[in-house]
Amino acid sequence: MDSSKTVLLLCSLLWTVCAQAPVVSVDPRSAGVRLGESVSFRCRVVSGSQPVRLEWKRTNNHPLADNVKIGPDGSVLTVANTRNGNQGQYRCVATNSAGRSTMMASLTIKHSPKVRVTPAGPLRVRVGEPVALECHATGRPRPSITWQRHGTTLVTTTTEDTSTLKVAAVSSEDAGLYVCQVQNTEGVAEVKVEVIIEGGHGAATAPKATVSMAEVTAVEGHTVTMQCQATGSPLPVVSWSKLRAPLPWQHTVEGGVLTLTSVGRQDSGQYICNATNTHGYSQAYTQLEVDSPPYTTSLPDQVRLRPGDTLRLQCLAHGSHPITFHWTRVGRASIPAGAETTKNGQLLIGQVKLIDSGTYKCVATNHVGSSEALAKVTVKA
Repeated sequence: MDSSKTVLLLCSLLWTVCAQAPVVSVDPRSAGVRLGESVSFRCRVVSGSQPVRLEWKRTNNHPLADNVKIGPDGSVLTVANTRNGNQGQYRCVATNSAGRSTMMASLTIKHSPKVRVTPAGPLRVRVGEPVALECHATGRPRPSITWQRHGTTLVTTTTEDTSTLKVAAVSSEDAGLYVCQVQNTEGVAEVKVEVIIEGGHGAATAPKATVSMAEVTAVEGHTVTMQCQATGSPLPVVSWSKLRAPLPWQHTVEGGVLTLTSVGRQDSGQYICNATNTHGYSQAYTQLEVDSPPYTTSLPDQVRLRPGDTLRLQCLAHGSHPITFHWTRVGRASIPAGAETTKNGQLLIGQVKLIDSGTYKCVATNHVGSSEALAKVTVKA
């Protein structure tokens, strides 16, 4: 064997021995978002012999949905305006000459809870008879379930999605309003059931609280008022609170009316009207959503291409929906001829030219306002 062949064989053996299969990481490993929001997962090469090719796939081998976009180098997967069908696992596959590796990412679509009680009220029961009320809850994350009466939490039997309230032999003191409340990080829902005891002396009725509006939408910086009325004897005392948070510091309560001054996005949430007298306790709820202008980013914000490559820019915006997108080129009247834009904010230019270099601007607009993001594009031979 001549010396040149020996050198080639040694190089081949050394490459086979020294080459390392890729190792990758994914950030974040899991994410939970609401319907219509956007989320991105980034796959990074931790180690391994270059070049390493990255690609994203669904773990069930289904094709990626049309609102799932991959960055130019294959490392970033973005789900824009999420839908229920986007939930599940995604895998980043890294491949080089020495092998391949895989890392998973999990996406969860959140839902506010829903509740149903069987049997539905009003429920008439004779003294001494048994009663069983079943509360069924759905939602994501899985909601907690509690039964309450006169503001006191009751002991129940609970499975994964059902809580059962049982009374072996009812008496007149068991009459009244029972409330099943379910909640998760996305909200609270409840159902009330009136139990009427026949053949006994009956029991006092708890106060009844009602709100003028169950849902209120406001714009950042505006003033919001919420009205609560309560009936009962003696006349109930009315107070306001906020679910899992204190009331905003710029608030006043007068005559059952809660006023919030100069609201911000952090003031969004569920507000609770509490009515109390010597006979019991009642609650009513108002959900406040504070709309805000969009906050816009471009993915990527810098990209280098060669003539003939394809340019893909994705404009992402967080804020109140619906949001519209408009791409322009800084310093030019319009974007290059043949460029395509989509409703979800993507700019696509096939076979870029040297003259396509420049700064591109995406403007995201909703009914509250607008914001912009810039992306620098460099095309060099």
